[in-house]
Amino acid sequence: MRVVLVLLIVVGAIAVAFLLVAVFERLVPLRVLRFFQKYFVNPSFRWSAGFMPGYAVIETIGRRSGQARRVPVGGGLRGNTFWLVASDGRAAQYVRNIEANSAVRVQVHGRWRSGTAHLLPDDDPRRRLRTMNPMNGVFVSVAGRGLLTVRIDLEALA
Repeated sequence: MRVVLVLLIVVGAIAVAFLLVAVFERLVPLRVLRFFQKYFVNPSFRWSAGFMPGYAVIETIGRRSGQARRVPVGGGLRGNTFWLVASDGRAAQYVRNIEANSAVRVQVHGRWRSGTAHLLPDDDPRRRLRTMNPMNGVFVSVAGRGLLTVRIDLEALA
């Protein structure tokens, strides 16, 4: 009984922390958010995102630098298609990189796969979030400022 209670307290604390970060991301100015994501969230999450179910690492080519840029994202793999919802829509730097060059690589389930990304402004991103990773869906729904669905058509595995 005690173990169950401790487990519930831990899970509840994680959920509250998760929601607090989402509210923080929603309320802070965009410049502060970019700094927070670039120097704290992405580096700490990037190493595991490509292996965790419901998450991946997207590699785009920088539109100005021409260098590879890797960003951890939440989404869902359905066959040879990876779906994600960009919480900042077209303001997200990786979305801007996709607009300039749609060739991307995705690390999902520990494997790198090449693909072509498509921005879908006519898709319903909130409905799409419900069909993917539920934990990330809640986070993106709370933190999102201009949701945009992204579909990545991946090359078939050999």
